[in-house]
Amino acid sequence: MLRIPGMPFLPGTTFRDLSRTNFPKPQSLMNFHGISMLNDRQPPAMVDVGGMCIDINCPPTATPSLYPPKTGPKLPPWIAYDKKVLGFDAFFKETLHEVYNAPYQVRKVKIMYYLEDGTMQIIEPKVDNSGIPQGCLVHRQRIPKPPPCQNEFISILDLNVDTSIQIFDRIYHITNCDLFTRHFLNRSGIAVPDPVDMPLDPTTEMRKRSGKKTFNQPPKKHPFAQFLAYDRKVLKFHGYWDDRSEFGDVRRLEICYYLADDTIDIKEIFPRNSGREGPALFLKRSKLPREFSGLPLPGQETPQTLLNVLGTSMRNVRYTIDPLNIGEKEVLYYADRDLQIGTVLNVYGRAVVLTDCDDYTQEYYRKRYGIEDFTPAPIPSRSDDCAPIKQKERILPPYNGWGSYEDSEGNCISVEPKPPQTDFKKFIKLDRYVLRYGAKLLSTIRENCERIFIISYYLSDDTIQIFEIAERNSGFLGGEFMKRTRIPLPGQEKFTSKRPQYYQPYNFYIGATMSLKDHIFHVVSADEYTLIYMEHHPYEFPMADIKTIMQKIRDAAKADYKGFLCRCLPEGAESIKDVQFVGFDSLKRALINILGDEITNHEIITVCRYFSAEKAPPQACNRETVRAAVHLELKRSLWNAMDELKEHLHHINPLNKPFLSESKLRSTMKGCRLPFVPELIDDLLSVLNHNDCGEVEVCDFLNFIDMGCGKVPDIAPMNINFELCPKIPFLHKGRLVNINCFLQYLGLDEEAKPKEELAG
Repeated sequence: MLRIPGMPFLPGTTFRDLSRTNFPKPQSLMNFHGISMLNDRQPPAMVDVGGMCIDINCPPTATPSLYPPKTGPKLPPWIAYDKKVLGFDAFFKETLHEVYNAPYQVRKVKIMYYLEDGTMQIIEPKVDNSGIPQGCLVHRQRIPKPPPCQNEFISILDLNVDTSIQIFDRIYHITNCDLFTRHFLNRSGIAVPDPVDMPLDPTTEMRKRSGKKTFNQPPKKHPFAQFLAYDRKVLKFHGYWDDRSEFGDVRRLEICYYLADDTIDIKEIFPRNSGREGPALFLKRSKLPREFSGLPLPGQETPQTLLNVLGTSMRNVRYTIDPLNIGEKEVLYYADRDLQIGTVLNVYGRAVVLTDCDDYTQEYYRKRYGIEDFTPAPIPSRSDDCAPIKQKERILPPYNGWGSYEDSEGNCISVEPKPPQTDFKKFIKLDRYVLRYGAKLLSTIRENCERIFIISYYLSDDTIQIFEIAERNSGFLGGEFMKRTRIPLPGQEKFTSKRPQYYQPYNFYIGATMSLKDHIFHVVSADEYTLIYMEHHPYEFPMADIKTIMQKIRDAAKADYKGFLCRCLPEGAESIKDVQFVGFDSLKRALINILGDEITNHEIITVCRYFSAEKAPPQACNRETVRAAVHLELKRSLWNAMDELKEHLHHINPLNKPFLSESKLRSTMKGCRLPFVPELIDDLLSVLNHNDCGEVEVCDFLNFIDMGCGKVPDIAPMNINFELCPKIPFLHKGRLVNINCFLQYLGLDEEAKPKEELAG
């Protein structure tokens, strides 16, 4: 198409070129050296990646490089400089007209130059609470130079440290660059100066000076965070409201402070027989203001304040709402720091005094505020208040001898007497627990002194029963001498309204003399069960308490310890070191010699039984009989878990030790649910093979239980507790005493050695 020079490009001023025969379609894409690219402009020249930097549209610079150029492949700049950005730190000054003493403010920016296409981007880092819309100030684009070079674009030759550059009517002063930019420019032959300090911002300095003058604001409370932290945590105080008017009194209150939302509720505690009833709520749960000047009048308190009321009549009236609520008065409420013992709370005109608090409240104030004194405050009372009525003890008529004391009390207390109640818990716990003692009757008649009695004491109801053992040609038939009943202690007045005191278990011991129904008995012996029970309950039977007895002997033997040792020696012995055992009579004689009547026969028997040198005979259990009983129980319960038993033993014994302790085997049998009673387990463990440490052989245990390993004779069902291995009690314990153990427990040898050394 031909165009006339000097004419505008309008219809009629252009002519078609008739000589043109080729009409090619322009291509927007092209392939250059195997690289696909756009064909919208002239392809740029190839550059060396490691060589001197060449701008895309600017001619090459003639500045020599500080480093020799590197040889490398020739690539397009948008590939050679891909993801390579030059970063500069800069600032510009913005004029301010509305801020006093601050003519301008300094805004810091980040200038980024993209080497791949010569575009630039300016970003301002965000500053909290600055009030300025910050972020991207100039989007990524090619930026033209200021006039008169507006036809050219800014290149890397225009960007350097300590230089100013105008970008869209703003002058930016570059103060620094990053390390990559510095190295890149130096390699391209451009010298980079040292960094320049940023100027101070007048507005920032003014805020700092004003911030120092203001006091620190209290931290803001976040209601939801406070609720999550202190939900269901309540500070509980006790207090009172002194309302001692003509018809009033002191009201006792319970104050609860809820930490979750700083609310308070108050409940009134009604004393018994006060004549008050109804709801005990003194103040419903709400925030309690500190100051109260009376109830406001209607319309005095409004949520909004109206200003500038225009107009005199109801019509054409304009109202302006005060957005700052200048006339609103700040209301202060009670907080946890205001509540302490002795504090007076203003509960809407009523003075409530705090007097005490619970343990959680004390711990809270101890950790939070360091308060240690929580002494309760006194609570006043009316002078005409009646003292608390104490129920007077009812005076009953004296006992007349008919029936028991309990029956007589029941007839006097109510018209319809009820049977006396027994201690049911004691009956369940101690039922069939009977202590039996051997006794003789003390009398002036010689024949009565030879009679032998058995006194049975029933622990379940503290009753006593006496039997007499018949002897041939004695003239006494024997049998029941006294029926089972409770016997009061002698020396008490019988016909009185108070219940008498009865004989207790600790009144019976060997050597005791007691009066039972006008008969005087002297206890001379006790059966094995009674002695064992008394030794297992020393806090109930002081005559069987070995610690108390040994302390008594220790205090008495300190004065003449050598004499005591000599009296303990049997006949023919020269030194206590040569003697290991002494008889019961020798030790009894020595103890009576130093203590006299202060020690009883029962205490001597307790000492001899505790240090007894006699051993109980081994129990006679037939191994085959016990195994037959074990297999019989397994067959009756259809037990067939031998593999599980072996697996459990392997689990508790991973090293396959040949011996295990009896406690582990007991737990194994219980865990594998072997149908054995405790007595059968004891008999089973007693007949198995043991080592020197008392451990049981594992293989012998498995072969003993395995029903496929050997046959056993069939036996008839029996009582395993008594018939399988008869357990005969050892009745001769205490006749022979281990004197070495006795003296070691006594502990006087160590105290005697220093005295002998000092005397020597």
